[in-house]
Amino acid sequence: MNRRAELGSPIASSEITPRDVFEQRRTLIRAAAAGAFGAALSPLFARSAFAQTASPNAGSVKLASKANPQFMLDEKLTSYKDVTTYNNFYEFGTDKADPAKNAGSLITRPWTVAVEGLVKNPKVYDIDELLKLAPLEERIYRMRCVEGWSMVIPWIGVPLAELIKRVEPTGGAKYIQFITLADKKQMPGLSIPALDWPYVEGLRMDEAMNPLTLLTFGLYGEVLPKQNGAPVRLVVPWKYGFKSAKSIVRIRFTDTEPKTSWNVAAPQEYGFYSNVNPDVDHPRWSQSSEQRIGDGGGKLFPPKRKTLPFNGYAAQVASLYTGMDLKKFF
Repeated sequence: MNRRAELGSPIASSEITPRDVFEQRRTLIRAAAAGAFGAALSPLFARSAFAQTASPNAGSVKLASKANPQFMLDEKLTSYKDVTTYNNFYEFGTDKADPAKNAGSLITRPWTVAVEGLVKNPKVYDIDELLKLAPLEERIYRMRCVEGWSMVIPWIGVPLAELIKRVEPTGGAKYIQFITLADKKQMPGLSIPALDWPYVEGLRMDEAMNPLTLLTFGLYGEVLPKQNGAPVRLVVPWKYGFKSAKSIVRIRFTDTEPKTSWNVAAPQEYGFYSNVNPDVDHPRWSQSSEQRIGDGGGKLFPPKRKTLPFNGYAAQVASLYTGMDLKKFF
């Protein structure tokens, strides 16, 4: 199948923000967020963003979106190449380079996501319906892997809360379970018994409703590359990266805490919450520091930096865990 046909029609090139405009963009956004030049800059924000250069995602399709100044970090972005070639996606292999090599077999159109369980309006959504839930937003998030490496990525998506509002959870709904694709014909990594497939993740309802939680369709101004979880994934930036489920096919609302893949596989290593916490080490890795991919000018081992509680998003999410022992509920 032609890649453009598979992913959908590209938007007009006239609507793509030029690279030089993007390079100045975060400075302008900070000014706008502070109240300066806001009116003058609004046309810029309304245009799609993040034109990529030297993309290994051949035939990629641009994705129109609008920058949300509230979620634009003033930090160096991880390169597109690193974001799309250094991945954890075990369905395509356990080595960091495997997903980029093997994910070409993933078929992303047609694609549906079934929303079910304790909701008043269960529905099977086509991917194009999900894309139209709300205006697509551009957000720059820090992402932290449990293994100790981190990235800064410009995502494109809509708040998960937009979908939750439409399906109207019942009063008994306390958690949301995310179930991902498991197809051996498309995913060679499923032949490896690393996990009990399909991959499953979960959030508490208030975590899912938090404004940071993003139902994500793109990065760097284009549709999600297959190795990054196409065509739709979760992004929860204050948690370790494995909580951000990729290639979602089912979303289920429940009244009990759902079992999640890594917690089932190794409960002593991976808790249900999995909040980024420098004070709670993984049994095999310290979590007090991290290495930002791309730091260090090409050195084999990037310099270490201090890990921030909740990955730097404590102001937005720490209140969700008031009174909880975060060493017990890790």
